Amino acid sequence: MPKQFAVAGTYSKLNDLTIRHGDCLRFLRTLPPRSVQLVLTSPPYNVGKEYETRQTLEEYLSFQADVIDECIRLLKPGGSLCWQLGNRFGERRELVPLDALLYPIFSARHELQLRNRIVWHFGHGLHCQSRFSGRYETVLWYTKGDLYEFNLDAVRVPQKYPGKLAYHGTNRGRPSGNPLGKNPGDVWAIPNVKGNHVEKTAHPCQFPIALAENLILAFSRPRHLILDPFLGAGTTAVAALKNSRRAVGAETQADYIKIIRDRVRQLEQGSLAYRSRAKPIYEPLPNTKLTTPPRMFATNGHALQPHGEI
Repeated sequence: MPKQFAVAGTYSKLNDLTIRHGDCLRFLRTLPPRSVQLVLTSPPYNVGKEYETRQTLEEYLSFQADVIDECIRLLKPGGSLCWQLGNRFGERRELVPLDALLYPIFSARHELQLRNRIVWHFGHGLHCQSRFSGRYETVLWYTKGDLYEFNLDAVRVPQKYPGKLAYHGTNRGRPSGNPLGKNPGDVWAIPNVKGNHVEKTAHPCQFPIALAENLILAFSRPRHLILDPFLGAGTTAVAALKNSRRAVGAETQADYIKIIRDRVRQLEQGSLAYRSRAKPIYEPLPNTKLTTPPRMFATNGHALQPHGEI
């Protein structure tokens, strides 16, 4: 039987987390309308992972439409909905972008307005031989109405040239960029959770805390309720609780629920491993085998210098 978890008594972050073990659609239908500030999720891609049942394309899109409709019902006016999606392969092994398949479903819901199609770029993944390796996924950011929560200052990034001054006009001689940092734009470079990433759990397809944090900080405020209908490893919930929000969601796999609760306890204890939003993408260590080019290397029987001269 599906179970709902919440902790009463002495306050802990688990008090601000409600998890339903079972079908998300049933759970969503029990929640009150206009109670959620932000819906943030990465739904199953219908590629046959351990946590999903493979469906026909028509069944998959119909189920997604039902979940989206419930999420819209639950979303407050001025709230945001973020659907994080990747790609799958069709019957002819052609690439199918899932956001393109779901866009008509979203566009038919006139309560929503698409604000950005955010490209999440990462540098590592499977190495392809017959096409360019996939190195991005997308986040469709919709708002419910034209008056919506958007906290740009919370997610600004450092200016490229912080000392640059305006050279004409009324701001001549003053900094030309915002001293709080610049708008991060709609292409975000954030490492994905693979291999030895500090956030890696047993879940095969979790997204990074930094990605969820950016969206939570930009589209909500402390104590707002954040919903993830497909909790997975609980990254949305962890990022929400880490930033003083409340979280609610559903998950079908009992072992993933244990992972979520363990991560939240680690967050409370200050032992949760995560990659900071502020950490640079690449910090090469000097004089290591991986960062020092070989003096000579051989190819086709010729010894080459580091830049390739014979």
